[in-house]
Amino acid sequence: MAERNKNIAIYFHVHLVSDSTGETLVAMMKASTAQFRNATALEHLHTLVRSERQMESILTEIEHKPGIVLYTLVNPDRRKLLERRCTHLNIPAISILDPTLSMLGRYLGSAMISEVGAQRTLDAEYYNRIEALDFAMAHDDGQNVPGLKNADIILLGISRTSKTPTCIYLANRGFKAGNIPLVPNAPLPKILDGFHKPYIVGLTASPDRIVQIREQRLMGLKQTEQTDYIDVDRVREEMREAKRMFLKKGYKVIDVTRKSIEETSAQIINAYQSRDIS
Repeated sequence: MAERNKNIAIYFHVHLVSDSTGETLVAMMKASTAQFRNATALEHLHTLVRSERQMESILTEIEHKPGIVLYTLVNPDRRKLLERRCTHLNIPAISILDPTLSMLGRYLGSAMISEVGAQRTLDAEYYNRIEALDFAMAHDDGQNVPGLKNADIILLGISRTSKTPTCIYLANRGFKAGNIPLVPNAPLPKILDGFHKPYIVGLTASPDRIVQIREQRLMGLKQTEQTDYIDVDRVREEMREAKRMFLKKGYKVIDVTRKSIEETSAQIINAYQSRDIS
């Protein structure tokens, strides 16, 4: 019987109850249900629960759509109300952070602060990341080159060397990054020579890898005709010219052929932080 039921699709209700944004609950639920191939969670997200009235409304919905309850609630009264009612209804309710918080408390010998949304305190670091993300979007793909004088890092490279996603990742780490594409027969903006603050990095990759990525992009755009854009000899020449220019200018060069965005970014950050600023 168990063997026959293996492929039967299972649908079940999951109530996610939080006095914050609920992002932790959603991530935990998705990671957990992904381990059960035939199970599909019918998600009910209840966030920013800050009153008894809200909790009563949520409990009514839980009663009408019973399933599993996952929660992160700091307020002890609302937490007890949820636990008591779920016990009465015979509905499993799990506080997903309790084991981790208990372990941390024992290890640190310290009590938790019981502050709602404490992990999302809007500190200076948070605002710096938001500002860096705005900067990356405003200075992507050669936009607003004069504004790049305020960048921490500028990335240069021919098409498909992962300039944009790397800039976004760097922004998430708090670095203001922009990028300029190297286009055949188009000189690099001379204004870059006058920049002193930005750390300029040239990205390279094997021509074969570049051609493969460009072909995939064209297929996604339903473009099948052969062009210089995916001609391996032309791409090889593009890369040669880029490398010559990087060497002439004295820019840091990173080969991204076999690197993830995270690995490339880590190498850029290490080089940026250890650069000679004398």
